Amino acid sequence: MNKILDKNITRNEPNTIINAKKVFDISKDMEIPGYIEPDQYVPEIDPNYHFDEETTLAILAGFKFNRRVLIQGLHGTGKSTHIEQVAARLNWRCVRINLDSHISRIDLIGKDAIILKEGKQITTFNEGILPWAIQSSTALVFDEYDAGRPDVMFVIQRILEADGKLTLLDQSKVISPHKYFRLFGTSNTVGLGDTTGLYHGTQQINQGQMDRWNVVTALNYLSEEIEAKIINSKISSLNENFLTKDNIINMVKLANLSRNGFKNGDLSTVMSPRTVISWAENSIIFKDISYAFKISFLNKCDETERGTLSEYYQRCFGELLPEEWLSAIIEKQIIEPDNV
Repeated sequence: MNKILDKNITRNEPNTIINAKKVFDISKDMEIPGYIEPDQYVPEIDPNYHFDEETTLAILAGFKFNRRVLIQGLHGTGKSTHIEQVAARLNWRCVRINLDSHISRIDLIGKDAIILKEGKQITTFNEGILPWAIQSSTALVFDEYDAGRPDVMFVIQRILEADGKLTLLDQSKVISPHKYFRLFGTSNTVGLGDTTGLYHGTQQINQGQMDRWNVVTALNYLSEEIEAKIINSKISSLNENFLTKDNIINMVKLANLSRNGFKNGDLSTVMSPRTVISWAENSIIFKDISYAFKISFLNKCDETERGTLSEYYQRCFGELLPEEWLSAIIEKQIIEPDNV
């Protein structure tokens, strides 16, 4: 269900204490402030979500101690979802903003707008998402933080500071943040730009701004056993005993081979957990594991690397992929007509 942003809704301070060790199944015994009841901005709980302990601790520190937390990692590791699922269990508001190239300073801060009031046109200032969020007990998440435009990044830089005050020049107004406003960010790179060729559009982040993030943590891929368990839980409602436990484990093994191949420079594309889930779902839909692999991942890869992936597939499933799948363009033999 779509959630329409209502800027008139306010929320009070946290009204309960949540035991992190019990709720998130981690070793540290922390007590985190939270809310008894959710509202419309609290994400839905995924009961099958697996929490990485190091990342969970960083996020919990952000909620409890108002630390600015940046999570870095490859695509598909669940960076944004991790923050959302922590917020969901705390019943804490969480709003995500994707910093793509279309997000401007006006979108964040707000702008003047002409409205009709008592039959007359008047000009009024409509606040953007940032003034609304900063004045409420909301966890604001900047996705794709390393892809933001420079003018947008400098707006964010001010609220990263300890007092986090936001100046609205158009209104000659300075906004102080709510006591329980929290700020998080996710990025594929660590602020030094794209060194892998995977993330076009990302850029280097001003080091003065990077220095304002109190906590920077990396979220890596999960162990084979845990990843297989998560995939099985994701497809349980769709699977009708077509995919066995061994099938799913072999899928994860192949994904890990692709990840190691990327680290070693043999591949330029990484198979994320999100892709493995799509592969499993497509396998059930088409009742064909190899064909599902082709349309879920192989067709996304460089033609020169498909032979390597076929070898990976053979290691895990005991068979090579069809030769014609390894070329994007199938060369057809041209038969010359006989000379008359």
